[in-house]
Amino acid sequence: MEKQFAKELIEFIHESPTNFHAVANAKQELISHGFKQLFSGEAWHIEKGGKYFVTKNHSSLYAFEIGSGDIANGMKFICAHSDSPTFRIKPNAEMPTAGKYLKLNTEVYGGPIMYTWFDRPLSMAGRVMLRSLNPLKPATHFVNFDRPMMVIPHIAIHFNRAVNDQGNPLSKQKDMLPVIAMINETFEKDNYLLNLVAKEMNVKPEDILDFDLTLYEYEKGCIFGANEEFISCGKLDDLAMVHAGLKAFINSQANAKTKVLAIFDNEEVGSGTKQGAGSPILRTIVERIVFGLGGSQEDLYRAIHNSFMISADMAHALHPNYVEKHDPTNHPVINGGPVIKFNANQKYITDGDSAAVFATICNMAGVPYQKFVNHSDMAGGSTLGNILLSQMEMRGVDIGNPMWAMHSVRETGGVMDHAYVIKAFTMFYNI
Repeated sequence: MEKQFAKELIEFIHESPTNFHAVANAKQELISHGFKQLFSGEAWHIEKGGKYFVTKNHSSLYAFEIGSGDIANGMKFICAHSDSPTFRIKPNAEMPTAGKYLKLNTEVYGGPIMYTWFDRPLSMAGRVMLRSLNPLKPATHFVNFDRPMMVIPHIAIHFNRAVNDQGNPLSKQKDMLPVIAMINETFEKDNYLLNLVAKEMNVKPEDILDFDLTLYEYEKGCIFGANEEFISCGKLDDLAMVHAGLKAFINSQANAKTKVLAIFDNEEVGSGTKQGAGSPILRTIVERIVFGLGGSQEDLYRAIHNSFMISADMAHALHPNYVEKHDPTNHPVINGGPVIKFNANQKYITDGDSAAVFATICNMAGVPYQKFVNHSDMAGGSTLGNILLSQMEMRGVDIGNPMWAMHSVRETGGVMDHAYVIKAFTMFYNI
């Protein structure tokens, strides 16, 4: 079963080359399990036992199953994010070079380990906006070229003898541009990308108003290791938590408390968008649930106070070649179970109370757990939790599965860990 979960995760990520595709795939999974889509601009009619979801910007999703009890008794949240570091294709992207090569102008999204993107077959995917009858609502379609399309070529060591030395910086504007085609006599470099997208979608170029396209590594993830204990795949941060949350949400039992799965976008760039954790979107949804069930303002305040949130983002595992980078007494390992993340300066929301809750959940599920604290001489990252709780002052914990090479084009996680966290999330929704 553990390997089956890992294989399902790899397939989910392979079919989710962008945040838009990840949300579309989660949406289809929810629909197939009887969930009804709601729309923010329409009136909601919800009832006890109902199963619903709403999306924002086609890149974030919020699903909820209404519990049988008093809504003021609180809700159970699992929150993750759909985006990963990548390269976004800029407008007017075509860049001919020496009359022979065509490059695409790109912009870095988030904080990728840029060296890992060199010399790999890349493809592109994203969202395309088409002309419609309503000028304020262009038609939205998704595109995935789903084949090797380009490469970011590294310079040969003969031209840069210091390439393996430390302090060898990369220019985001010069070094990280992908080559997509050779230029020949019949080549039409004007509007090349637009025409390419139109052909792929079988639409007229003049009907394309704009698009959001990003690069992704074409090769599919895999399970590896002498005992097949590791997962090698891009976008584990954070689609592994999206997949685990979705599996648990769908397969857990309906109970007294309302269950919520929130998949935000733009965590990698600070969450400050209408579909990000820094927006009031989740609180707005909570308000619409409480008021839609006939609750009062007082019931809303009680519901928030009585709720509990798991902020699920990946965690750093002890690196076998850089042990000194980790805290001397708190260094989780791959396949040692989900990681509870602590930070004295509140980069993570975990405290003794919420850590105890998650530890208890893991014990009930028969799942091991670990703890992570940054080495005190190194600044760590942050995630959704503290941003979300500035909107709603509920209890919460930051957790994630341990991994290597976070933000690499190819990350490494544990087969057992993915099964462990699905079991823990399912137990959380069931209790």
